[in-house]
This record gives sequence, C-alpha cells and structure tokens, in this order.
Amino acid sequence: MELECYPMNARPCDLAPGRQSRNWMDAFASRHPYRCLPLTMANTTGWEILCPFGFTAEWNGGPSQNDITITPDRPQPELDHFVTSHFSRGVLTMHPQYLFRTPPGWGLIAQGSPNHVKDGIQPLSGLIETDWLPFPFTMNWIFTRPGRIRFDKGEPFCFILPVEHRKVEAFEPVIRSLESNPGMKGQFDAWNRSRTDFNTRLASGDPDAAKEAWQRFYFKGEVPEALGKAPATHANKRRLKNPRVG
Repeated sequence: MELECYPMNARPCDLAPGRQSRNWMDAFASRHPYRCLPLTMANTTGWEILCPFGFTAEWNGGPSQNDITITPDRPQPELDHFVTSHFSRGVLTMHPQYLFRTPPGWGLIAQGSPNHVKDGIQPLSGLIETDWLPFPFTMNWIFTRPGRIRFDKGEPFCFILPVEHRKVEAFEPVIRSLESNPGMKGQFDAWNRSRTDFNTRLASGDPDAAKEAWQRFYFKGEVPEALGKAPATHANKRRLKNPRVG
C-alpha cells in the first residue's frame, strides 16, 4: 500500500516516521514512562510533518486575524505559505505543504503528535477523505489562553495516521459482564493477583521486587499464570517506512 505525497512547493516540510522520544518522558528518573508500551506505540504509529523553521506566535486574546502575531527566528519570505492567522479567534493555521492520496476507502487523521505536550496551545484534529480530495488540507492549533508560544525548527506540527472508514463504522460497542467470559475473567483475576502481590512486595522493600522494578507482562504479550508465546498480533515496536521518491 502507498501513501502518495505530492509536494506543493520546491522545498516542502520534512516528513518522517513518528519518533518514540518525548522530552517530558526523558526527564523522569530511569526514563520510566518508556516502560508504558501504549505511550511509545502511540508516539510511533503515524508520520510527523516537521517545522521548516522556528517561530513564535503571540495571541492577545482578541477575535480578529490580526490579534495573532507570528515572528520567525529569521526573515522568511514565504512565511505566509507555512503559518498564518487564518480562522481568527486564537486559531493558528499551519500548512503541511503536501497533497496526500490514500487508497480507496482510506483517509488520514491529522492531529498533533501523540503525547507531545505544548503549553498554551492545543492541536485540533481532523479526518480528511484523502482517497479523493484534489487539494491539500491545513493543520490548525488553538491558543488555550492569551500568550506566546513557540515552535522549533524540526518540531512536529502535524501527525498523520491512515484510517479505513468503513471498517471503523462496522464496529458495534457491546457491554457485557466480565463473568460472561470465564476465560477473560480468569486471566484478569490472575493479573490482578500478580499485580497486587508485586505492588505489596515493592512497597515493603522486597529486594527481588525492587530489582525487577516493573512487571513486563504487557510489554512481552504475556498473561500471568499462563505464560507462553506472545500472540502473533502483539507488537512492542513500530517500524514505519521513510518516504521515498517514486
């Protein structure tokens, strides 16, 4: 399958597989958040579009386009081709600079990079029908309060993730009691016993628990008391392809 990426100018933004690392995750002792597989998998399930230059943007709280001031780190003749105040009311608009085409039935979710935290501004997510759309979309961020924010050169401002429309619509949420699935309940009870025992030993200073530091059942795709080979669908690392010239 191909995600076709058509540059809209001679020097488009860089496009790269999502990176696992986050500054706030690095700051923890022993980089503890990286033990959370759902976090790292989300960080890497999609492609980042990166800022071509650094800039600051300041919103004074007003409702008009002119109430956002955008200042690049150095003069940029094509500033408005990348970042503008288009929608007013504290919304900052950024241009990915590609026209994307997905296979029939597939679209792209455009959002901020997962778990990439920015103070004072929030990414707005969009779902685009890129299997037919003949023009590019924009990535928008909204200030959460008046103030100044910054994007660095090479910082992701947009994160794209393919999604298959009809298969999502085919899902039907069904609420059932855990007791109605004895196999799953048994696995949950085994995990709960193991988790409670481990936390109790860790809190009491048990040296074996301290040495183990954390349980790896989910990371390895295992179930307590039924340890074995991880299911074929289990993944603990995402390896997306880099763009190539077609």
